[in-house]
Amino acid sequence: MKIGIDASCWSNPRGYGRFTRELLKAMIALEPEHQYIFFIDAISRQQCQFPEGVEVITIPTTNAATRAASAAGYRSPTDMFRMGKVVSRTPLDILFYPSVYTYFPARTSGKTIITFHDVIAELYPQMVFPNFRSRLFWSLKTWLARFQADSILTVSNFSRDGIIKYFRVSPDRVVVTVEAADNIFYPITSNKVLEQKLQIYHLTTQKPYFLYVGGIAPHKNLKVLIQAFQRFLNLPGKKEYQLVIVGDYEADAFWMDAEIQSLAHHKSKLDKIIFTGFVPDEDLPYLYSGAEALIFPSFCEGFGLPALEAMACGTPVIASNTTSLPEVVGDAGLFFNPSNPEDLANTMCIFADDKDLRIKLKEKAIKRAGQYSWEKGAQIVLNLMQELKRKK
Repeated sequence: MKIGIDASCWSNPRGYGRFTRELLKAMIALEPEHQYIFFIDAISRQQCQFPEGVEVITIPTTNAATRAASAAGYRSPTDMFRMGKVVSRTPLDILFYPSVYTYFPARTSGKTIITFHDVIAELYPQMVFPNFRSRLFWSLKTWLARFQADSILTVSNFSRDGIIKYFRVSPDRVVVTVEAADNIFYPITSNKVLEQKLQIYHLTTQKPYFLYVGGIAPHKNLKVLIQAFQRFLNLPGKKEYQLVIVGDYEADAFWMDAEIQSLAHHKSKLDKIIFTGFVPDEDLPYLYSGAEALIFPSFCEGFGLPALEAMACGTPVIASNTTSLPEVVGDAGLFFNPSNPEDLANTMCIFADDKDLRIKLKEKAIKRAGQYSWEKGAQIVLNLMQELKRKK
């Protein structure tokens, strides 16, 4: 097959960038006999190292395509036209967009697959868009994407149900693949090695901490997390705990919660709460392995990759009882109402007070993470491509 791929979000540090990198690498490793053509804007190309054997077509643009994922919608229509024009001139069997965030319209004689990771913007528009203009841009873009797509790919059954409901598409057009933790995520068992890495972030194995990893957009619900942690600290015997919040609060493309951003910039106002800012992938396994648990308080997620990464490191998850998170975490975590900080504080207390429960959840976490692999996800996508090609 001749497979064209929008590789514009390859370098993005967020979850959909990781999805793009890991899924495409697994696809190429599984079935290298296909011709893979990566289309990418010139600015993003400077930050990417692609697998050997792929053909890369670089297209001159004025802005990086990943700005399309920003709340303000910085993507230039001229840039989108340039991308689409080059793709339209290239004969393809399949055109694959790993993320609708960087979607651009393109005419092709082949079949088109577009990935919608979630329906967060449809469920919580007031938490995603800062103004009417950006919401309108998103609505237009997703309408065009749905119109062009022969098949829509997504990453959880929750997202599939939401896509069918909110976008009013036929169920047989929506296919669910899986995400997975990268191989760098595994339990770090050496206390000496762990201690050395944690010190970089002013942490130690001698002081227990809860961990959050992700963005600071309003739908991530960090206000409730902080309120719950402050309640937890006031419970008997909990003063030694810390809360570590990992996430870029300086230059993230998504709309950031201004109140949380302000707290991150004025760390002296917070007791026992550490904002690390952006953390490179290679350091995350150490932060996961050193944590008592990962707390995932989001109102909505399409999948929730940090939960899987934590579990692969043997770290239990305390997550919202909504959307995709129960589906991903399964029996390897505890759940709470994301609208109720007292419920989260009580769940944290139950976890902290029960050593047997913590041991059991650690064991379940590693087993649960092992059920997911990028190879499995890649095979689902490749099978879908073969099926669509037969219908061409």
